[in-house]
Amino acid sequence: MARAVQRGQRGRALRPLAFALAAVLVLALVFFGAARILKASEQARAEARLSLYHATLTEALERYSHLPYLLARDPFVQRGTAGIGLAGLNRRLADFAARTNLEAIYLMDPNGLTIAASNYADPVTFIGKSYAFRPYFTEARAGGSGAFFAIGVTTGRPGYFLAEPVRNEAGDITGVIAIKVDVSPIASLWAEGGETLFVSNPDGVVILASDPDWQYHTLAPLPEARRAEIAKARQFADAPLPALDFAEAGPDVARLSGTRYLHRSAPLGRLSWRLHYLAPERVIWAGALIAAGAAAVLLLIATAIALYWRARRIRSALDAAQADRRALRATNAALEHEIEERRAAEKRAAKAQAELAQASKMAALGQLSASVTHELGQPLSAMRNFLVAAEIGASERDGQLLARLSGLVARMEAITRELRFFARPGKDALADVALEEVARGAMEMVEADARMAGVSITLEQAATGLTVRGDRLRLEQVLVNLLRNALAANAETSGSAITLRLYAENGQACIDVADEGPGLRGTGLAQMQEPFHTTRASGEGMGLGLAISTAILQEHGGWLRAADGPNGGAVFSFGMPATQPEGLAA
Repeated sequence: MARAVQRGQRGRALRPLAFALAAVLVLALVFFGAARILKASEQARAEARLSLYHATLTEALERYSHLPYLLARDPFVQRGTAGIGLAGLNRRLADFAARTNLEAIYLMDPNGLTIAASNYADPVTFIGKSYAFRPYFTEARAGGSGAFFAIGVTTGRPGYFLAEPVRNEAGDITGVIAIKVDVSPIASLWAEGGETLFVSNPDGVVILASDPDWQYHTLAPLPEARRAEIAKARQFADAPLPALDFAEAGPDVARLSGTRYLHRSAPLGRLSWRLHYLAPERVIWAGALIAAGAAAVLLLIATAIALYWRARRIRSALDAAQADRRALRATNAALEHEIEERRAAEKRAAKAQAELAQASKMAALGQLSASVTHELGQPLSAMRNFLVAAEIGASERDGQLLARLSGLVARMEAITRELRFFARPGKDALADVALEEVARGAMEMVEADARMAGVSITLEQAATGLTVRGDRLRLEQVLVNLLRNALAANAETSGSAITLRLYAENGQACIDVADEGPGLRGTGLAQMQEPFHTTRASGEGMGLGLAISTAILQEHGGWLRAADGPNGGAVFSFGMPATQPEGLAA
């Protein structure tokens, strides 16, 4: 009954812990579930935003793609390549640039020298400058359409250059007309909108970015040969083109300057550019935290409601208990006269119970006294043997023998302290014990008796490192009892041997004690474990060794077995759960 009450109290004490663990599990599920949903949502949003900015940037780049083609077929431009009407052509180009919001329109002769430009009146003009080194000029001079992004060598401002060849009536190329589109306002709009985007060219150079600090950086280090080609075309002026701290951190995830982003990209335009859209991952985790916080609030509210209804149920139960209590009082009043009649019988029963308790105490005291006598007899016998050895061995061995005697005295004190287990069972002294140390301690206890009987004791280890949870002194007592029984069995055979074998079996740490005596002679272990059962002569043993050993092993969760040996004699075995069965070594 008391154990059931204790289990009930322990269960009630563990309920808050179980509830807390369940709440943590629920919040973790909510957090990671919300993170997963938010990630999918952010990925869809990133895809949509990428599509939007891709469309707007493509439209901005392609808006002027037809203009160089039309200007190349303008008669004023065609005559201008022959040096006719250049002053009027300058004004015409300036008017076109103002109306179309272009940064510059300029005409070059077949050698790349600018002969007319919309910025003819500006302090910094293209007229008289040669751009023959620019790829867009060489492409148009070869008869194709040129497109190129670069930092202007004259103005120092970046731009998107488009060029077309100018032909005369005979179809010969007489010059190249080019326009420069300023795309930097697009990046400014990205930054103002709080977006994170950038455009990279085929070399991985960032040419447009919402963060100006990323512009003219590379996504990966450039080979020196490619750097030389870029420098030759003067595409990025004197920019050193350092590498960004950028890396792909997984599918659709990138790390930039120490921050993780959801990453989406798409090809852009005829120059093989690529538009990159980045969405910070911290938005996902922040949203997941908010969701988990909301779940925690809901959980608290639900807990408060549950506690309120529980309090109401407890109140109802208390009211019902009060009603039952009043009814019980009425019943008790009616039964008082019957109680008076039973008091005399109860007094007689109490007297008999007291007598029975006294008899039980006397029996327990007798068993306790017998056990103490048996436990103290063996160390005292060993002490006498050591004292005899001290008398024979003279003074040079006094130090060693005195140390042994001190150990025996300590053991006697420990055995005496074990009397408390009869009053209050417990496992306060349990600790991890090496089974080899138990075996060697027991062998030391019976060493003198074995030497006097002419019996050798050997220790074999089929497994090393065996440890158990227990009281070392009590386990040594079990093994000492088995060894003394083996010595008694070998008493009639001089030169015989006792073998101790340590091994592991099914997660158990085990010891075999094998002797060369007459064997069990048909006696069962159950009979040998009965108190005061002995086969020795009167005065040589009390028959408590196996009974006490069995009790000690039961306290340690162990077992005891006995069998006849394969080559004669008897084998007593005991085992206990090993504390580290996975670490047992053969």
